[in-house]
Amino acid sequence: MNEHALSRREFLTVSAAGGSLSLAGLACASAHSATPPERPAGQKSAFGLQADPLPKVRIGCVGIGGRGTYLLGNLLGIEGVEIKAVCDTVPARVAAAQKLVTDKGWGEPAGYAQGEHDYENLCRRDDIDLVYIATPWDWHARMAVSAMQNGKHAALEVPAAITLEECWQLVDTSEQTQRHCMMLENCCYGETELLVLNMVRQGVFGELTHGEAGYLHEGRGFVLQDDSATNWRRKFVRTLDGNLYPTHGLGPVAQYMGIHGGDKFDLLVSMSSLELAMSKQRDALPADDPRRQERFALGDINTSVIKTARGRTIMVQCSFAQVRPYSRINMICGTAGAFCDYPPRIFLDGRGADWETDMAPYHAQYGHPLWKKLSEVALQTGGHGGTDFIMNWRLIQCLREGLPLDMTVYDAAAWSSVFPLSIASVAQGSAPLAVPDFTRGDWQHQAPLGIVEA
Repeated sequence: MNEHALSRREFLTVSAAGGSLSLAGLACASAHSATPPERPAGQKSAFGLQADPLPKVRIGCVGIGGRGTYLLGNLLGIEGVEIKAVCDTVPARVAAAQKLVTDKGWGEPAGYAQGEHDYENLCRRDDIDLVYIATPWDWHARMAVSAMQNGKHAALEVPAAITLEECWQLVDTSEQTQRHCMMLENCCYGETELLVLNMVRQGVFGELTHGEAGYLHEGRGFVLQDDSATNWRRKFVRTLDGNLYPTHGLGPVAQYMGIHGGDKFDLLVSMSSLELAMSKQRDALPADDPRRQERFALGDINTSVIKTARGRTIMVQCSFAQVRPYSRINMICGTAGAFCDYPPRIFLDGRGADWETDMAPYHAQYGHPLWKKLSEVALQTGGHGGTDFIMNWRLIQCLREGLPLDMTVYDAAAWSSVFPLSIASVAQGSAPLAVPDFTRGDWQHQAPLGIVEA
């Protein structure tokens, strides 16, 4: 194989994922509400999970590439954190991460760089409370499971899982071990998203009926970059067709709607356009470039629609290829008004016939407590408009105070399940598929996420 072909391990991983996705779709295509498996004896719900308070949150970081290095630097600016170990398959990255820590005047963390499974040794350490995972998508779930089985909390990048089997593994392991498993969905901590959440909770938009979410981010040059060591995303674009990155837009909308707090995802239908844009960009490469031989399965845009148990709808779109402005859409519609982002604008009954674009009065009245307290340091720290800092700060606060987290393992599983379900639906001609109830019915007895204080 040339350097742009899938390795044997990559081929087997992606092929297995695709096969299990299709089988999962076939198994539930005819049922609008698949019955979840019974909770095994001795396993209990992770709703309201509270661990003992931690005076110091001792962290091991797995995956120290671009995203992992940024998260590490972010954590170094948060009080109550101690970095105990770092892990990556590239030794130079581990050395650079260790230097990043010692340059802050902290003790040098242990380094793990002895192959793909050295993370297991990190997870076995007895001086770590929380494992941060920022690796390629197909490693997220297995690493989080290892962390929880070894008594650690897990914080993993998006998506948390790429198959339904992995989603259930995360749920069952968290319930068995009573360890937190939180997907690091930073968009849920955006200033605008938290503003809208506060307004929803105060009934400003009335009864919600529809939401729209997306990840529209033209990235043809990034996907096609000539760097096979780091561009692991290309194997998914080449082999799978569906919504491969659903959670950035979906997470906030799911929280607005109180998913797992009185409602749940019930049914999903998905369709993709034909693929053209990535191939056109590929054809512009030099004639002798081996990437000219690659073919892409992923359509230029995928549109998925979710129906909830309460009858509400959510549209979720994803495109890495179309030339269009960046957007996560971030729209919510209710009986008394609506909000739509990119750019932010609002319409409320009784306030005139036009959409309002001046959001300053709404930020003044409904600004979220987390942003009011942390905005200055969050914006100075940087990282996706300050969302990374607030997400990390809030996670550490919850662990130090022994509080339940803002996002549960059920959120990680349900939001990520759009990845495999959309692929299965597309493969079956946009067949309707049931979304598993990862809470096993407990969503009916939970309150929606509240407005947390800083």
